[in-house]
Amino acid sequence: MEALLGKTLEELQEVALRVGLQKFAGKQLAQWLYVRRVTSFDEMTNISLKGREALKASYTIGRHAPVREAVSVDGTRKYLFAVGEQFIESVYIPEEDRATLCVSTQAGCKMGCRFCMTGTLGFHGHLSAADILNQIFCFDDLTNVVFMGEGEPMDNIDNVLRSLEILTAEYGCAWSPKRITVSTVGIPAMKRFLDESECHLAVSLHNPFAAERAAIMPAEKMMSINDVVALLKQYDWSHQRRVSFEYICWHGVNDTIVHAKQLLHLLKGLNCRVNLIRFHEGVDRDFPASDEKQMEWFRDYLTDNHLTTTIRRSRGEDILAACGMLVNALNTN
Repeated sequence: MEALLGKTLEELQEVALRVGLQKFAGKQLAQWLYVRRVTSFDEMTNISLKGREALKASYTIGRHAPVREAVSVDGTRKYLFAVGEQFIESVYIPEEDRATLCVSTQAGCKMGCRFCMTGTLGFHGHLSAADILNQIFCFDDLTNVVFMGEGEPMDNIDNVLRSLEILTAEYGCAWSPKRITVSTVGIPAMKRFLDESECHLAVSLHNPFAAERAAIMPAEKMMSINDVVALLKQYDWSHQRRVSFEYICWHGVNDTIVHAKQLLHLLKGLNCRVNLIRFHEGVDRDFPASDEKQMEWFRDYLTDNHLTTTIRRSRGEDILAACGMLVNALNTN
């Protein structure tokens, strides 16, 4: 049966009319789903018993708990969710003043980045808005959500935008879009995200030279990093909305002075930041990780040349929860 979770207010109003309720019941449904976060129709006490029975006959709520959990030595938690016959993973990252959830948008991924373990899963389907929101609604203490789990969010743009609307709309969770960051390798659908959302954007860059990037990221051939940056420069990033670039560092591959200078050239004139990421051993051993000293030099060079750059702390590596390591390892069936 069809899930109610993931439906917009207008769609919920249509559902209400379809099962014999008044149109205003659609707003009640939104309150129960997105504010109260109920898991059963029986909890919807301001809807008549007859109405609840009619809803049960045609719809499900769309909520389900994770089936497995792993806990890192650093407190990071990874969760396995069943989605139909597939499995996906989410990562909960607690900190002193915030709690962030990294959610998946697809089962597996079709982008084929050579350094990413998730890419070895292949692509097994888009997640619905209900599947995306269910991951988030399993946690009631979140301060931030990042769409950086399995899959390329812009390749599932309809369901991603639908979930973002529900998270930020007054009828939904009423979150500030500044609590949400969506990642991309850079594909044409990102223009819809830029035009239809106010959430932050994170671009997986990893090499400022188009030819070198194409050798490790096939998506470069779909939309060049030069075209990605040119598109981003058409938007205003001077207020609260932010764009950042993710940059995994490999020794002698992309952490040299030549790459630093090209990165400055590529991003000149764009109000942004660069997040350097330590490489976690994955599927391709051609890339030795940069050491901490080199990463610090790279960071300092960029920062000294007026490109804000940080080294992002790695979390959950021991449970395969860090960047690019989601391979549904919790699924032991």
